[in-house]
Amino acid sequence: MSLADREQETSDRPDGPVPAFAFARPAGVKTPVLFTSPHSGTHYPDTLLQNLRVPLIDLRRTEDAHVDALFAHAPNLGAALLRATHARAFVDLNRDPRELDPDMFTGKLPGKAAAPSVRVQAGLGCIPKIGARGDTIYAKKLSPEDGESRLSGVHAPYHQALSGEIAALHQKFGCVFLIDCHSMPSKQPGRPDLPDIVLGDRFGSSCTSQLTNLVERTFRQAGLTVTRNAPYAGGYTTRRYGRPKRHVHALQIEINRRLYMDEVTVEPLPDMAGLSETIDLVIAEICRLAVRLSP
Repeated sequence: MSLADREQETSDRPDGPVPAFAFARPAGVKTPVLFTSPHSGTHYPDTLLQNLRVPLIDLRRTEDAHVDALFAHAPNLGAALLRATHARAFVDLNRDPRELDPDMFTGKLPGKAAAPSVRVQAGLGCIPKIGARGDTIYAKKLSPEDGESRLSGVHAPYHQALSGEIAALHQKFGCVFLIDCHSMPSKQPGRPDLPDIVLGDRFGSSCTSQLTNLVERTFRQAGLTVTRNAPYAGGYTTRRYGRPKRHVHALQIEINRRLYMDEVTVEPLPDMAGLSETIDLVIAEICRLAVRLSP
């Protein structure tokens, strides 16, 4: 999908609100594997667009653009795929819903707030405050009602669907393999040589080492560089759902954006096709491992 096509998704549809998520499942439950893409949504509701003080492209560059497309063949290979529809800048599905910045709202907070985290202080809470260049997104503070609609209308349904799918797969197979899919900017302050792939397993606490080892080996055999847990060890999704002692294994995959997209225009590059083929191999290997390790 081109940038122009995606920008057509930036306002409410004439036939009603955009669903909180999109789910694609294989024909019949084939494996206990679930891929998620929480940051690839492209829908920017009017409540956000009408309050912008930065260009829309500044928000587009915070997306994990096209990651859902990179993993789109998962259902054909036997795994389910849950993806975001709404933009990360609208509500971040890989954040605890309590990670809220009181200074962003008029009056009371839209929900319960935890103690300020490093992410909230950096402007990257569940409802982000800043865009890709570090500039404040909004021209004026948000109403509590706006914040509540984002949490209850998008964040909560997404995680209800995710929790429900995990429970259903666990009941059927006795185990679950959850792969949370992301992309990362190719250039970051203080990190001149980012690898092609970063695997986050919460330093071995969110999944079996067999999963992490397999994914690392498959990417390396395709000629890609891989590191673990630095600079990304896994976010809210990995931390919340990864329970290997209960046979729920969660692994985060971060893909360097230089491999498949123009980071200025957010357009895919021709190299994206080759990367998709590599990812198909990774998906297939994970599915085989999951079936083999099912109790």
